[in-house]
Amino acid sequence: MAIVGLGNIGFLYDRHLPAATHVLTHVRAFRQHPDFRMVAAIDPAPVLRGEFERAFEVPVYASVTDIPAEIQSDVVVVASPTETHASVVETFLARRRPRAILCEKPLAYRIDAARSMAEHCRSAGVPLYVNYIRRADPGVLEVKSRLESGHIALPFKAVAWYSKGLLHNGAHFADLLSYWFGPVLDMKLITAGRRIGEQDAEPDLRLDFAQGSAMFCAAREEDFSHYTVEVVAANGRLRYEQGGEVLWQAAVPHPILPGYRRLNATPEAIPNDMNRYQYRIAEQLSLALQGRKHALCEGTWSIATQEWLTKAITDQTQGGNACKH
Repeated sequence: MAIVGLGNIGFLYDRHLPAATHVLTHVRAFRQHPDFRMVAAIDPAPVLRGEFERAFEVPVYASVTDIPAEIQSDVVVVASPTETHASVVETFLARRRPRAILCEKPLAYRIDAARSMAEHCRSAGVPLYVNYIRRADPGVLEVKSRLESGHIALPFKAVAWYSKGLLHNGAHFADLLSYWFGPVLDMKLITAGRRIGEQDAEPDLRLDFAQGSAMFCAAREEDFSHYTVEVVAANGRLRYEQGGEVLWQAAVPHPILPGYRRLNATPEAIPNDMNRYQYRIAEQLSLALQGRKHALCEGTWSIATQEWLTKAITDQTQGGNACKH
């Protein structure tokens, strides 16, 4: 595999953490997984290239166009800044035909650029996946299994807290909920929130699904990080907290009042592996390359969800900054 981008998610997040317990970057994940071998890395920053060269005996280049023709890669990981994703994918496909491309989220800030990326990949016959890490976590997969079996019953209502931008971070939880409950069917902007740079914003909104809805509320990252999801199902409450802790409280008969039900006082902790989330993505990508069932977010699915989030930001811009944080 080849990686484009040696920043935080590409290379840096886990470099000072134990390799046995923390796999938070693409480089560590694909170097650890037995089904992959890294053949090239690309980054325009000399400092990052130097650090990578000192750590690994893998060729590293300043640009995709610098990679020698004899170096071929079945998998390309795009972990460069969002505004470069489209050009990286198009440049790579003009020279090579990998078996899959795994791209960081969002595919692009502009929805037309994201669609163009997906079309380039479709025309080239190359599957495009988006690195929504929570989909690959065992705790999230267990919730998906319980939903499919009816162990967690529908309909549902949910509340999700996010910060640092709807596209940058809120999209993680929009994708998580769409993985569990199916595609987003509608969106309603509640309050406009504030702008986050030129491309993003922090609105409060509601996303509607076939059997439920979710309120998205923006928190203030400068105060503290807060990323949680609470799902009230027909037979209990599910909480996704602290970046990956999954807790289930089933509804049980009330011990005193006949005919009433309440939540079990002791939550069930569903095991997760979020300290190794990127390794879990590599596992799912290996399954996809083998033609087996996988949990990765496909590019077209990501775009469908992003269209609703983009609409919320567009409505936020047109409606003005109605909610001051």
